[in-house]
Amino acid sequence: MRLLDSRRLTGPNLLWDREGAVLDVSLEPDEAEAAVAAWRREARRLLDAVGWKDEGIAARRFPGGASLAVSAPVDALYAATEVNEEAWAAATTGLRGESGPDPAEAVERLRTAIARESKPALLALRAAAASRGVAFLSDDEQASVGLGTGSLTWFVDALPSPASVPWERVRDVPVALVTGTNGKTTAVRLLAAMARAAGLVAGLTSTDVISVEGEVIDRGDYSGPGGARTLLRDRRVELAVLETARGGILRRGLAVRRADAALVTNVAADHLGDFGIGDLDALADAKMVVTRVVGPGGRVVLNADDPRLVARAGRTAAPVVWFSLDPERSPACRLAAGESAWVLHGEALERWQSGGRQHMAHVDDIPITFGGAARHNVANALAALALAEALGLPQKAMLRGLRDVRGTAEDNPGRGNLYELGGVTILLDYAHNPHGVAAVLGIASSLPARRRLILLGQAGDRDEESIRDLARAAWGLAPDRVVIKELPEMLRGRELGDVPALLEDELRRLGASDDVIARAANELDAVEQALAWARSGDLLVLLVHTQRAEVLALLEKLREGGWEAHRHQAV
Repeated sequence: MRLLDSRRLTGPNLLWDREGAVLDVSLEPDEAEAAVAAWRREARRLLDAVGWKDEGIAARRFPGGASLAVSAPVDALYAATEVNEEAWAAATTGLRGESGPDPAEAVERLRTAIARESKPALLALRAAAASRGVAFLSDDEQASVGLGTGSLTWFVDALPSPASVPWERVRDVPVALVTGTNGKTTAVRLLAAMARAAGLVAGLTSTDVISVEGEVIDRGDYSGPGGARTLLRDRRVELAVLETARGGILRRGLAVRRADAALVTNVAADHLGDFGIGDLDALADAKMVVTRVVGPGGRVVLNADDPRLVARAGRTAAPVVWFSLDPERSPACRLAAGESAWVLHGEALERWQSGGRQHMAHVDDIPITFGGAARHNVANALAALALAEALGLPQKAMLRGLRDVRGTAEDNPGRGNLYELGGVTILLDYAHNPHGVAAVLGIASSLPARRRLILLGQAGDRDEESIRDLARAAWGLAPDRVVIKELPEMLRGRELGDVPALLEDELRRLGASDDVIARAANELDAVEQALAWARSGDLLVLLVHTQRAEVLALLEKLREGGWEAHRHQAV
């Protein structure tokens, strides 16, 4: 029995829709039942003792451990982690037959922590917002009511009384949540482009940036609740599109308790093992959390080609709209009355509804699909169309938005960016798991090339089999050269060289010889090696994750300098 992690839950999450605190603990199979039961008893005892009789407890078992949660008032979540940790300590002490601290002293200490953190003004403002049906967001520094153009924000140590708030100025704006293993960022960018084409000021969060109307507010991974709150408090925003990653859902929960639409793009192996998510079914459950905040008046967009999402569609309160690359083979696209789907039919993107079909666009009309070769971007386009319709955007704006987003570093940075540089074709992408790499190779296979190179690396928080799976996916390119990069910024518990060694070992097992494999100290070094190797007519597939800005700057510098590929040319 070992405590792995203790953290706050600030919004709807995998366990439930309540705020509170959660512990992740490791447990042997023969001790799990007794340990969870003992924690339940102690958690209930402590919640009652500190005056939180209306708060609840929840547990989620997983192979090798459990997640154990208590709910708590939103103004005392740090104290809630202490309550939960105390309950776990008391439970494990009792199971070992040992005596722990004086229970009365522990309760007094916890009450003091709760009183110190308590913010009655925060609770009053939250209750007032709820009574008026508008959103309430809070964090350590700020609290706000309403969203986007209808939001008002204050510092938490200077909150107004509800009576002094000009509620006539407070309202919510449409919000869409986008999650899935791959395709999230592209789908978010497509939807934002459609909203702009409809004349709305669109704001988005993603793994790259927070932006409003194309203006970058901040750079970095903002696919969690912190980035969402920042965007939703921007008073320019008329429609918000929030990339919502697995990590944020599991660490903290969602930023919002209500959304107008949600999209789940797909479920594929990535980050398995984190927070008790050990298989694809558990990962699908985590992704589907976004659908729980969409009410009957909204829409949930799901991938009809993903059997795990199809199996979970019946759990949503909102009607489901499907998208599919293979509608004839998908049972979900046999639509009942009132149901709809966005599908690829031949080379056409169509909207199907029970009783009729509507042609919307041809794959050649959508730049990021590369004439249909980038099937993953055909799927992203269909998903974005379905989401845009769910938000009420006009069809003309939806189609214009699709045409406006090109496969360039300006429009869709790091996703399917195609360059011609000095006689060399370069395909730059963010793909970082086998599913994503396979999608990128769909584009690469359509491009003529005399020789092919792929740049390959992985973060250290994947298990050995996942790392080997990545190598196997990359080998599908039949590359003449593989540059294996180290990612020093993403070791995540491993030592330098560990991940490259696993990738190299798997590539050699697959048949790669000495003259195929090269090593690089980081991404920029890897790209420089690739360019030095390249000759006219070659294809370089550059999977870039941590140094994209530096790589793009290098490519632009070489383009401006008239760089041309030669057998022995150094960069």
